[in-house]
Amino acid sequence: MRENTTKRALQRGEVVLGTMVSAVRTPEIAPLLAAAGYQFMIVDGEHSNFGLDIVADIALAAKSTPITALMRVPGHEAHHLYRPLDCGLEGLLVPHVDTPEQARAIARATKYAPLGERSVALRRVHASYAPGEPAAYMAHANQETLIIAQIESGQALDNLDGICTVPGIEAALIGPNDLAQSLGIPAAGVRHPQIQEAVQRVVAACQRHGIAPGIHVTNRDDAEFCLRAGMKLLIYGNDIGLIVDGGKRALAELRGL
Repeated sequence: MRENTTKRALQRGEVVLGTMVSAVRTPEIAPLLAAAGYQFMIVDGEHSNFGLDIVADIALAAKSTPITALMRVPGHEAHHLYRPLDCGLEGLLVPHVDTPEQARAIARATKYAPLGERSVALRRVHASYAPGEPAAYMAHANQETLIIAQIESGQALDNLDGICTVPGIEAALIGPNDLAQSLGIPAAGVRHPQIQEAVQRVVAACQRHGIAPGIHVTNRDDAEFCLRAGMKLLIYGNDIGLIVDGGKRALAELRGL
């Protein structure tokens, strides 16, 4: 397993920029996004129809580029956590982490002993099919795998300190839409005062406990506010927006001629 450059950058306190892959199924999406300069990409296994065969192909394509390939998994069950990692992904975004108990279970399923109980299958793509000395590889994988807890409810906000102190959870990332819905302000947007307060709470909790704060945004103004507030892990839009919105802008320019 190679060095996780996104995780290293976050540990240095740097901002990292990535996007979500929600529709494009070809492995070429990884080198395409890498060529555009994205530092990481998240394959959306929660709100898309990607199977693990497609995910594995994308992860393999990413290995030949500088981009870090992660996945948003569909649930907390152990097989939803270790199987994507066995496909060669370098980390996970785990949705709807509401309690420290859930965070601890996620860490157990994604980290090898002594940090956790990740199911061991070493002659796989994640270990380049030849892990060498198993204990050394498992320690290296624990060090390089990036596990992000997605904060999407009022309960999660109330439990921030407990979630952020769980060993093996290395970032906490706001899902603004589900969080707004949970707070009774559906479709409120990042600039709503309650979401702004949540941004500040997550940043403060992450700073207290030495992990990275993050958020998923879809426009420049929201990105600027979140970056100024101290967010370090920024998911910007997704592949659908890049194609549809970028195409619309290009066509508008052409029609203006």
